[in-house]
Amino acid sequence: MELLTTNNVWMMICTALVFFMHLGFSLLEIGLTRQKNTINVLFKNIFIITIGLLLYFLVGFNLMYPGEFNGVLAMPHFGIGLGDMQNAFTNADGSFYADGGYTYWTDFLFQGMFAATAATIVSGAVAERVKIVPFMIFTVIYVGLVYPIAGSWKWGGGFLQSMETPFYDFAGSTLVHSVGGWAALVAVWLLGSRIGKFKDGKAQAIPGHNLPLATSGVLILWLGWFGFNGGSVLSADPSLTSLTLVTTCLAAAAGGVVCMLVSTVMYKNLDLTMFLNGILGGLVGITAGADQMSPMDAILIGSIAGALIVFAVACIDKIKLDDPVGAIAVHLICGVWGTLAVGIFGNLAGVSQFFSQLMGVGAYAIFCLITSFVILFVLKKTVGIRVSEKEELEGLDIHEHGMDAYPDFRLNEH
Repeated sequence: MELLTTNNVWMMICTALVFFMHLGFSLLEIGLTRQKNTINVLFKNIFIITIGLLLYFLVGFNLMYPGEFNGVLAMPHFGIGLGDMQNAFTNADGSFYADGGYTYWTDFLFQGMFAATAATIVSGAVAERVKIVPFMIFTVIYVGLVYPIAGSWKWGGGFLQSMETPFYDFAGSTLVHSVGGWAALVAVWLLGSRIGKFKDGKAQAIPGHNLPLATSGVLILWLGWFGFNGGSVLSADPSLTSLTLVTTCLAAAAGGVVCMLVSTVMYKNLDLTMFLNGILGGLVGITAGADQMSPMDAILIGSIAGALIVFAVACIDKIKLDDPVGAIAVHLICGVWGTLAVGIFGNLAGVSQFFSQLMGVGAYAIFCLITSFVILFVLKKTVGIRVSEKEELEGLDIHEHGMDAYPDFRLNEH
């Protein structure tokens, strides 16, 4: 019982840290976008975490962790409290839940905090021009159905877990970050770029309105990653948790420094936003194998992720996709890299593991691209997904919400 209590307390602390990440996402997103869209960004982020938890309660948790199923799609119990599990400590057959490591309710709440993150990634990519109601509809479907089905393939014991060499994703470089990143890619493509982003075929900078807020957001996200990765150990084991936190921090630091150096060499400019996204890229990159890497492995993985950020942002601009916060570069590109890195570095490195990782990346890419395209394309052809030119120029805060985030300091941002 003492071990159960220790593990449970650690996981609840980690749950709180992952919840705190939603403040980090909010501050980062509003900091990198314009003042006139602040309330819109905050509204989306608050909607995502609130509806995400309710959906995970109603259907997501049991869909993601169904027990015995065909490995691809499960039929869940409708409602966490209406399934076979009625006791926090034991399964229906009388055995200890999670081998006595933690309770059923702790497991639900910890996993529920992850569920909303995928839609939060999309929120940043489509900022400043998406209609709020279609985005809310997309969130309900993607968080309620797509994410838990995708998660069940690995974390729920599905076909990716049952391969001869199981696909490995410790805390979600693919299962969380790339799942959101693929949807962000589709959404940005279907939406089109913001007015003024591209002129004569060249990308134009549209500065965010508050870099101190963006910086605060990244530091909060880094702190939250202690819970994101540390809690994914699923115990308070001192050896595993401490190693995981060390690799997480070193990858973040390396990602930030290398991204800063590479961007400075390429653009002759000490760009704070690149520095910040490099930190996030390092964090996303290490997430798939944080418990399997040595500290030096973590530095290498984070360094490569940081360099990838610079080239990915340039590539995204070149193909005329408009991602205001760099979500595709951070969460998709570095998510894919971090997942493949499990087969290259650390305890699991090997040819068979690399191909398992590659298969997992491909499976999630196909599933998420198709599902997100269907959802967003139907919304685009029925209710529309983009605000009018006037609404975009004058700001979504006034037109979508009838409010101003800074009523005493309103700027004319056209």
